Amino acid sequence: QVQLVESGGGLVQPGGSLRLSCAASGIFFRIDVMGWYRQAPGKQRELVATITHGGTTNYPDSVKGRFTISRDNAKNTVYLQMNSLKAEDTAVYYCNADRVLYLGSYSYEYWGQGTQVTVSS
Repeated sequence: QVQLVESGGGLVQPGGSLRLSCAASGIFFRIDVMGWYRQAPGKQRELVATITHGGTTNYPDSVKGRFTISRDNAKNTVYLQMNSLKAEDTAVYYCNADRVLYLGSYSYEYWGQGTQVTVSS
């Protein structure tokens, strides 16, 4: 099983930057995909960024060029550097771990508790 703990959220002015971190712990051999999702009030949860164990990244157009996802496999930690933040980036950001390998079998879809990001002047 995997436990995910996020940190780094907060209040920032438009145009500012924040860096989120998510540390994974538990009993596993490897996490194939780690990512960030967000959910704004009244909206569905949406993809922000994903990164594979090998470093392949994926972003939707809404954050491409502004957000950067990275991971430290030795620390089982994923990061999200968010620059040029906009009011519409305000949401609860959730860390996700998917395709977790342990003893030759995969388990799927682990979530953190979420961290609030508010972009406002």
